[in-house]
Formats: sequence, structure tokens, C-alpha cells
Amino acid sequence: MAKLIKDRAVVEDQWLLVRDAIERNFLEALDGQNVIVPLQVWLSQREAVSTRKGRTGVWLQSHELPQSIAEDLPSLEVIALEFPIFSDGRAYSSARELRENLGYKGELRAIGDVLCDQLFYMSRCGFNAFAMRPDQNLEIATLRFEDFKDGYQASVDKPIPLFRRRGG
Repeated sequence: MAKLIKDRAVVEDQWLLVRDAIERNFLEALDGQNVIVPLQVWLSQREAVSTRKGRTGVWLQSHELPQSIAEDLPSLEVIALEFPIFSDGRAYSSARELRENLGYKGELRAIGDVLCDQLFYMSRCGFNAFAMRPDQNLEIATLRFEDFKDGYQASVDKPIPLFRRRGG
């Protein structure tokens, strides 16, 4: 079973990321498994996906907006946001949108080209789970959360900026 970092610890991944658009009969074959399906599958087959046995999450590509699933957030345990290449930062904005404006409380997972150098910044935007790129060492990656003691800006994890926390 694959591993990932969740809540700053290396754990077994309990979810299957379904990357391609899927047909209804394929969904039946995955009955009982926890799956993360593409947004387009969720939007086109919501009832079939949500009534199957097993838990369901949704993943958004970097160009897809979190508002498209705003009404579904209470029923989604996992939302995966894709980083197609490490330099594409749109998922950072989507993470903050989900946490700060839409109030999402579940697992927010970074997928795709996720590097250990990004973990501190991703966690500040609200990510709490990280499916690392295959060439990344998960044990070493967990140490990257401590690269910096604090950030100057307001963030999901510390909504008051440093200058206000220091001096009032």
C-alpha cells in the first residue's frame, strides 16, 4: 500500500486516486474502496459515486475552482488539489479558499509534483496531507515542516500576522 504524509506523520494511504474519467461499471468494481475521483466524475455522476459503498473524495486540477463543490463540502472527507508541476501555485490559492472562505474542515491533500521543499508553505495554506512525488523520501520530508519557525504573513495556520502577534 502507498504511503503519504498526513498530519506531519508518515501513514498508509487509505484512498485510491482515480485519475481517469470512469464509467459507472468501473465504479461498481471499486465498490467498498475509498476513492478520490476527478471533479468531472463527481459532477456528472454524483449520485452513483456518493451512494456506493466506500468513502468518496474529490480531486481538483489546478485550473478547477473550489466553488464548484462548495455545496458538497460537508459530505467530502478528502479533497485533493493537484500540483501539475512544482512551479504551478494555483493549488495554494485553492487551499486557502477552501479553508478560509468555504470553511472546509476535512483532509486537504496535495497531489502531483509535490516536493519536500514545499511542505512548510503548503501547510500554512491549509494542506494537512501530502502525496509526495515518488522520488521524495517521506521520512526526510517530514523534517521540512520545521524549516522555519514562523512566517510574517497571515495564513490558515496563523491568521494573525507576526507583527501583530509580537507587539499588539
